[in-house]
Formats: sequence, C-alpha cells, structure tokens
Amino acid sequence: MAQELAFALINPYTISKSRTGGVIGRLMSRTGLDLVAARMFGPNQELITRYADSLLNSNQSEPEFARLLSEYVRKSYAPDPVTGLRRRVILLLFEGENAIQKVREATGHLRAGWVGGETIRDTYGDYVEDENGKVRYFEPAVLVAPSVERAASVLRLWAEFSDADGGVIDNSVDTASAEGVQTTLVLIKPDNFRFPSVRPGHIIDLLSRSGLRIVGVRKFAMTVAQAEEFYGPVRGVLQNKFKSIMAQRAGEILEKSLGFSIPEDAKAVIGEHIGPIAGNGQFEEIVKFMTGFRPSEVAESDKAKTGSENCLALIYRGISAVEKIRYLLGPTDPAKAQPGSVRREFGSDIMVNAAHASDSPESSAREMKIVNVQKDTIKEWVAKYYGT
Repeated sequence: MAQELAFALINPYTISKSRTGGVIGRLMSRTGLDLVAARMFGPNQELITRYADSLLNSNQSEPEFARLLSEYVRKSYAPDPVTGLRRRVILLLFEGENAIQKVREATGHLRAGWVGGETIRDTYGDYVEDENGKVRYFEPAVLVAPSVERAASVLRLWAEFSDADGGVIDNSVDTASAEGVQTTLVLIKPDNFRFPSVRPGHIIDLLSRSGLRIVGVRKFAMTVAQAEEFYGPVRGVLQNKFKSIMAQRAGEILEKSLGFSIPEDAKAVIGEHIGPIAGNGQFEEIVKFMTGFRPSEVAESDKAKTGSENCLALIYRGISAVEKIRYLLGPTDPAKAQPGSVRREFGSDIMVNAAHASDSPESSAREMKIVNVQKDTIKEWVAKYYGT
C-alpha cells in the first residue's frame, strides 16, 4: 500500500485546555504513523474564511455536518473580535501507509453520542443536542481529512499561509504579556521517537501542569553542526569534570597493575592529560545520541546535513516559564528526579533522560535561535505529496 501524508488540526479550544499532549499521544500510538512535521499557526481571517468555505462544500453526503464544521471554524478559529489577537492552531503531519484512514479512525466520526475513550473525540470532543435534536454545543477537538483529495486541498491551503501565519505565536488571545513572562525551549529527545508511541504526548501532558502556553512547535532532525553549537557550553564542563574522574580511575588501575601506591599529585597530572580526552569522548556521545553521528566521524562539509534522529521542539510562554518547566522535568539524572517528573517517568540515565529544557532566559534565547522553531517544514512535505 502506498505511503500517504495525513494531517490533524488541533483546535484552539483543545490547545487552551492543555489537551495537546493527549491528542498527540493518541494519534501517534493508535495509528502507528510517523509524526513528520508540526507547526503552530495563528490563522488570519482570509485563511479561516477560505478553509470554512471549503468545509461547507466538501461533504455533499452529510451536508449538515459540513455546515456545522464550517460554522465552527468561522467562530472558533477567528481572531478575537475586540482585540484582534489571533488564536493558536497546531497543524500536525503524519506519514505512513493508509495514513488518512488511520488518522480519521483514531479521531472519530462527527456524530452524537460520543462516549468512552475509544477515539480522540470520545475523550476531548462534545456534541450536545436539545430535546428537538438541534445542536446546542459542538467541539470536535481536532479536524482531519476524510480522503486523499480532501487532504491535498486542505494542506495546499494551509501551506500557502504557512510563512505568514505560522511559527511562534507569542501574542495570541490567551498569551498576553505581563510582568515575569518568559519563553523557554523544551526538546523532546530522540529516545521518545524510536517508534510511534504515547511517550511524546505523555511528556507534553506532564508539562501542562505548569499552566504555561505552547506558542511554538517544530518536529525536526538535528544536524551535527546544530548539536555541536547547542551543546557547545557543555564540552568545557565535561573536560573539567573528567579530570578528577580520570585521575582516580587511572590511579586505581596503575596501583593494581604496578603493585604500589600512586601519589595524589601524580594522579592529578594524569587527570590533567586524559580528562579532557574523556570529556571530548562524552561530548561526542551526546552529539551521536541527538543526531546519529559522532562529530569526529563526519566531514565538515557534511555537518549541516539532516541527522537520523528525531526531536520535537516546543516553546512555552508564561510567568516564570524557565523555572516551572525545569521543576517538572526534574534533575538531569533520572534516578535523582522526583516522582511524577518527566525524567523520573521516562528517563534512563543522565544522557537518555527524555527531554531538555533551557536553564535560563539567556540560554533559551540562544537555543531557540539554533533550533529555529520558526522554520517551516510544512510546505516541503505538502509539495512532496500534493504539489504546491
């Protein structure tokens, strides 16, 4: 069966209620598809109108649902009528065999009587009718395509607006500026993307306890050049740290091999020489974990090429964002992290510890520039499958 590209639009209400993690986790785990792209949008009125019009004309077999969806988008996606501030919408792209049907089945049908938790709409959607069968309240949680033709049409439209309306939406209806507001970067690391699972969604769910808003999102594969720059400040720390570690290890080995004691000052000299080498080796392992390649094994001309490991970058915004996210992540060593923290729940060791978070506003600014969450990858995926 041929590969397909499917989409899911996470609605503004779903995002504002911090249900994003639950939606992503279910879509990944219940479809088995690869999440290949993600982008935050603040749709303008033209995009909203054109999308709503297309919904109205898209479903001739169920015209009532088509009308309901069209009206929903016109109202719920629209900028605030008083302030003009836009609402946040997340566009997710999934690739795999029979992707459109799998995403549609995981999402659930637009019908009354959503119960249980079999589909996303069972859990996060609402469809309330009055005694006369008239819809009083409608919240579909996410919007997806019923067919390849419909996916192509919708994705071409959203790709058209991806540069103008997509990226980091830090001035939306529910992300107003205030004293103490910060933005901070979170990287969900490659160990969560070895295969499609609920892990990325569960991590986002745990971080939602911060009360912060997600204002940017990007699925990407880090290059070796990016990883070297991103983790550059760690190299010197590792080189110094391993001086004392290597001094003790080398001293113990020599004492056991030679049969006599090695003075501490002599061990220190050994550490000064081999500690930086060991530190560099550890740095190489970090870069390999994040990209799939050791820097020493990659030609300089190839370091800007896309790596083989996947990450999900998220930008959170709110009061004391840096401190709140780092608390919920837990210490670098998962064994020392508090119960219920991201690293305690999902980390394995100091390097394979589920996620990274910036340690200061200054670090966040530096790291966000390297990761470049603003960069669009939606258009290239849409062009690959559906043309421009």
